[in-house]
Amino acid sequence: MRFIFAGFGGQGVMLMGQILSYAGMIEGKNVTWIPSYGPEMRGGTANCTVVVSDEEVASPVVDKADVVVAMNIPSMLKFQNFVTKNGYLFLNESVIDREPDVKDGISIIKVSCNEIADKLGNLKVANMVMLGAVIAKTGIVSKESIEKAFQKKLTGKKSHLIDLNKQAIEEGMKIAKG
Repeated sequence: MRFIFAGFGGQGVMLMGQILSYAGMIEGKNVTWIPSYGPEMRGGTANCTVVVSDEEVASPVVDKADVVVAMNIPSMLKFQNFVTKNGYLFLNESVIDREPDVKDGISIIKVSCNEIADKLGNLKVANMVMLGAVIAKTGIVSKESIEKAFQKKLTGKKSHLIDLNKQAIEEGMKIAKG
């Protein structure tokens, strides 16, 4: 399955891709993760592509994606047409206030990431709310593998954020299943 995660720098799109990649590796899948940054780090555009597969990955380049996650309007406009037929376009409706222009056969999933993260007490977990929705809808990896990936990625000073990130994943999963 091919993924594009996109948003402004500072929205955690790279971390979403890394956590998904780690979770895929934990499950013994073949994965690739390629980051792409705009001219500025924080506030500029950022995106990453992830491929998670049971088969060998022939190319890490993603020109069409089964899943596109857009955390802001510029990302939606840039990547909405990269979604394959029967694919998913996930939108952070806390920030995106317009409808995408996509072909039939694409499922649009809107998640109020910022509001949910705010209720959890930290806006920085909006990305994990979205990732929870993605894994619930696609079934690409298990919640348990995501939680193990947190142990690998959120270390040292960030280890106290693991429980909060787990809660954010849960809330995102509820939205996608609901």
